Amino acid sequence: MQNLSFNDHSRLTIVTGKRRTGKTTLILKSVRDLPTVYLFISRKKEAMLCSEFIPIITQSLKIAVREKIRTFRSLFQYLMTLAVSRPFNLVIDEFQEFYNINESVYGDMQRIWDTYREKSKMNLIVSGLIHSATLSLFRDVEEPFFGRADCLIRLSAFELSTLKEIIHDCNPAYTNDDLLALYSFTGGVPKYVELLCDHTALSVNEMIAFMAQENSPFIDEGKRLLTEDLGKNHITYFSILSAVSGGITTQPEIEEAIGDQRIGGHIKRLVEDYNILVRQRPILAKEGSKTVRYEIPDNFIRFWLNYFDRYRSLIEIKDFTGLQNIIRADYPTYSATMLERYFKQQFAESFHYHNIGSWWEAKGNQPEIEIDIIALKLRKKQAIAVEVRRQKADFKPKQFVKKVQFFNYKLLPSYRVNRVYLSLEDM
Repeated sequence: MQNLSFNDHSRLTIVTGKRRTGKTTLILKSVRDLPTVYLFISRKKEAMLCSEFIPIITQSLKIAVREKIRTFRSLFQYLMTLAVSRPFNLVIDEFQEFYNINESVYGDMQRIWDTYREKSKMNLIVSGLIHSATLSLFRDVEEPFFGRADCLIRLSAFELSTLKEIIHDCNPAYTNDDLLALYSFTGGVPKYVELLCDHTALSVNEMIAFMAQENSPFIDEGKRLLTEDLGKNHITYFSILSAVSGGITTQPEIEEAIGDQRIGGHIKRLVEDYNILVRQRPILAKEGSKTVRYEIPDNFIRFWLNYFDRYRSLIEIKDFTGLQNIIRADYPTYSATMLERYFKQQFAESFHYHNIGSWWEAKGNQPEIEIDIIALKLRKKQAIAVEVRRQKADFKPKQFVKKVQFFNYKLLPSYRVNRVYLSLEDM
């Protein structure tokens, strides 16, 4: 894209992904040793941002900017005009922050881009978080940048196969429990994996000791990420997320847990705008089904809320030994839930299944029937039903057979459903 921009006309690349997945590092490596203006959009007054950007432009392009620029519209037009006579990269990092500064910037940029794109030679790279609002700028017909992106790069966490390679390189004697802990604590987010690799041998106990110690980079990380996304009025959001991280997963239960407060609007925004919560329905349930559980898909945020946020009082009095003991004591229970998530991801990354989820159903006053994982095979009337336990000794085959038979008869009568039992040994 860079060569095309410099030799033909301007091109636009979008780089998006969760925080700490290496977006900025990737971009800066791609433009290294080339004329590049890097602008980081922080939450400041627009005029102040522009005044800070002028010396950056001066230093990066070795030019004297004599104009007094106080709006990003004027700044972007100046740079696009400059790109008519000289090619360079323009990187705009944290692009979504204009929503908090001046939302009209997006429309202004679009009009300037359309005017100068064919006659200029700018390689424009914008980077931002995976928010529905950010992506809608480029995907929704009525939004300013619809149809104008030449390339979309979406960064994600490490796949399980990569995570296995990393832990093997850092700790060749690792156990499956160590691998599960690395997955449970970090979700494969590159920055967190890097921190643990640099400072521990990646065993369960060493990871816990490093994460839950004074001055650990993990102590305030979750709060920093969430408040950046949710803003100052985040108290209700935090209460909802704390409840969900602790296993309270339906809206009525969450409302009761936080004081009978109506939270429908908050949950909707957490799901649709911030992508911090996801709705989970029983597999094969209709989209409008009211049988809904809420889940935090980000492993690190879930872990941080469950321990660093919930036991903040221990952190305040610097009782890090006490915090470590709580995490270690709870780890077998906590990781059992994460093991189910691990195997779902494993099935997804195999690309052998077209639908993967869980299934549950209440039967009157009887206890809820639940199957940990159901996976439907591609182009075949076959499925697998999976029971997940940390230890093989915990399986209950007779009960599981009855659950699967009931599910098979009710929802997939024409399918062959095979029963599978997975534990730590099968990772």
